[in-house]
Amino acid sequence: MQGKPRIGVLALQGDFAEHIHMLGLIGINATEIRKVEQLNEVDGLIIPGGESTTIVKLLHMFDFVDELRAHVESGMALWGTCAGMIVIARELADPYPTPLNLIDIGVARNFFGRQVDSFEAELKITGIEGDPMRAVFIRAPIVQDTGDGVETLAIVPAKDDGTPEQAVAVKKGRVLASSFHPELTEDTRLHSLFVELADEARTDSARISRSTEESPSTV
Repeated sequence: MQGKPRIGVLALQGDFAEHIHMLGLIGINATEIRKVEQLNEVDGLIIPGGESTTIVKLLHMFDFVDELRAHVESGMALWGTCAGMIVIARELADPYPTPLNLIDIGVARNFFGRQVDSFEAELKITGIEGDPMRAVFIRAPIVQDTGDGVETLAIVPAKDDGTPEQAVAVKKGRVLASSFHPELTEDTRLHSLFVELADEARTDSARISRSTEESPSTV
């Protein structure tokens, strides 16, 4: 099968334009996803940073939840960044919103503090070759616990104030979650890693079969 994987960025709320820009830098013409039917047209979906409560409400409002879960179960690649990580987690330390349980992680949001506590860190990320990656943390969540098969890709080292090291990027299968904002740098390596996951989905027979069945027929 020739061609490039088809990547969508959820465009209901948040910084979806920045992800689309980053994908463009590596030759991917991404699609803004606003309707649930568009999930049939992509091999991978990014849920961007923004307001997690708002994103969850909008996903329910526009009937995305069941279809999104079915697409992920059939092999579609998925990446949640910052608020997107919260959206796709198994559970959240806060009582609201209720995440979608698309990756087996427990998450605590705003772990590092408020907007004024934003910071940057150099992270070594499993699967990313070369120099450490500059990561931008803005009201960022952290991964508190992981289930079976979830691989930790990056950790923020312990701080001088006594804050212990924290997991900030994880992956299970084709589902990726990161608590920082790679779309706010010019480093495209993590986006390239996600494109590789979507490329796997593009050639997955189960994924192809499901997308073909649900795409509207043409005459």
